[in-house]
Amino acid sequence: MSATGTSLGRGLNGKAVSRETAERLDHFATLFSKWAKAINLVAPSTLSDLWDRHIADSAQIFQLQPAPGTWLDLGSGGGFPGVITAILLAQQGAGWVHLVESNNKKAAFLRTALAETGARGSVHALRIEAAMDVVPAVDYVSARALADLDGLLGLINPWAERNDKLKAYLHKGRDYQSEIDNSRRRWHYDLVIHDSVIEKDSVILEIDGIRPLKG
Repeated sequence: MSATGTSLGRGLNGKAVSRETAERLDHFATLFSKWAKAINLVAPSTLSDLWDRHIADSAQIFQLQPAPGTWLDLGSGGGFPGVITAILLAQQGAGWVHLVESNNKKAAFLRTALAETGARGSVHALRIEAAMDVVPAVDYVSARALADLDGLLGLINPWAERNDKLKAYLHKGRDYQSEIDNSRRRWHYDLVIHDSVIEKDSVILEIDGIRPLKG
């Protein structure tokens, strides 16, 4: 099913979007399918379920935090969730997403997707550890299928040190509890667990108050 048909029919995860947003999502899906034939944007086994598995799943991030602000999307890959957030921000006409992706081919796709959909975002083709130099301050951080929670908190911490109100929204699969337990050995943070509306046993972790434990 096309993005437009899904969005205008039953909405995006059951929530209405504008016709213009639906058209942007549809165009992104078309671009993605074209580019995915040439470069590995996601696991090939998930391409047939692009809408639910990737687009609608990514949209949950914006739906949890629709307030316009500055986002940092780490390891953006094929644009999930960063491009989807940037498309949904375009409906509001406010906010911005900084997509960090070190792979130059994927970064080229991301730039094309943002430009052709009119999404509110920009791409930084560099390693996450170097991103602080070009994106010094953000309100929100997102990441999907990038690293375990302990590793993600280490990547996010430099921005959390500059903004004690920073919130992170992180997709996690069925092993999320073990990742939480492991991360608590090194990190303090406040946590809200949101069940995924797309994938059973998956969650989105909403995290703030990030700081390393002393000692």
